[in-house]
Amino acid sequence: MLFHSSLRKELSRSFGATLVVLVTIVMTMMLIRTLGLASKGSVNPQEVFLVMAYTVLGYMPTILSLSLFIAIVGTLSRMYRDSEMVIWFSSGRGLADFVQPLFRFAWPVLILIAAMALVGWPWANSQTIGMRQQYEQRSDIERVTPGEFRESSGRLRVFFIDKDTPDGATATNVFIWAVERGLQITTSARSGRIEDIDNHRFLLLSNGQRLERPLFTESGLKISEFKTYGTRAGGSSNATGDSTPTRARSTLSLLRDRSDASLGELGWRFGMLLAAINFVLLALTVSSVNPRVGRSGNLVFALFAFVVYYNLLNLGQSWISSGRYGMGSFMLLLHGGVFLFATAWLTLRNNNWSAHRQTRASAATAGSPPPAAPPSRIDPTS
Repeated sequence: MLFHSSLRKELSRSFGATLVVLVTIVMTMMLIRTLGLASKGSVNPQEVFLVMAYTVLGYMPTILSLSLFIAIVGTLSRMYRDSEMVIWFSSGRGLADFVQPLFRFAWPVLILIAAMALVGWPWANSQTIGMRQQYEQRSDIERVTPGEFRESSGRLRVFFIDKDTPDGATATNVFIWAVERGLQITTSARSGRIEDIDNHRFLLLSNGQRLERPLFTESGLKISEFKTYGTRAGGSSNATGDSTPTRARSTLSLLRDRSDASLGELGWRFGMLLAAINFVLLALTVSSVNPRVGRSGNLVFALFAFVVYYNLLNLGQSWISSGRYGMGSFMLLLHGGVFLFATAWLTLRNNNWSAHRQTRASAATAGSPPPAAPPSRIDPTS
């Protein structure tokens, strides 16, 4: 009981500290990335922190797996360095005896990883993609800022206004540059206003001039003046449910679809849980260190193993999505192979430790002096 409780208590402290550090690092990286998207006009600046939160939530399966892996490796490496493992081994505990307390500690984390990979990951992606699409599909006039040139959603028109009213419905000194039907059209007006006609938003310009010039020829310049001119301001959306990326679709919809892209995404989601289970076994086998040597090399090797495994998981998703491999065969090859490798390595190390203990016991027995022979009885008649 002392063996299990002491190990789980130290694992809890190490896991909590590692999780906080990794979440802080990921949030900082995502904040920089989201601010870059906001500066390019891909994300609403008012929703930067919300997009960042959804993004970090989507990466939680990877963060939890890495935190669990580092916590186990760091705790067991510390126990090797401080000779605590020698004490447990001397008391009759083998390396295989650590499997049960490790999984008793890890099973809530494994359930959380499964929930985040199967439910949290697609939900967070759907929220992020929805906000970005809503911001991208806003009308062209809503993109305009007084005193700044702004491109339209299709990047075929450029708007400029001098001033606008507080309600944003009227503007003065309007300038529009557009490419339509092979013509370069420049329109300027003293004022403009927004009106909704037949469920479409139009910009009505007043007292202006329109200049049309062919793109590929020098002739054919046309100049016209108008008192009132209307142009489409955008705001329509042609997006359908079929265009939803697989990473933003629910697990149930992917199970019903069964296409290569859906199977690739399913392989990644279920693979995160299987990879987390294998990471527990791998952490137990790679955590052995020499107390006389620093543990940095051991941690570097463990981190390298995590990176290779995670990249193979992502590579397998692309292979399954392209139809090169089936989901079942790849998952059996990758996760089953890693499980057999970790189990064989753990069994070998556990048996080597048992054999080492038997050898020491035999050597101690062989080195002890033989028991003294009982004194022979002397016949007094001799």
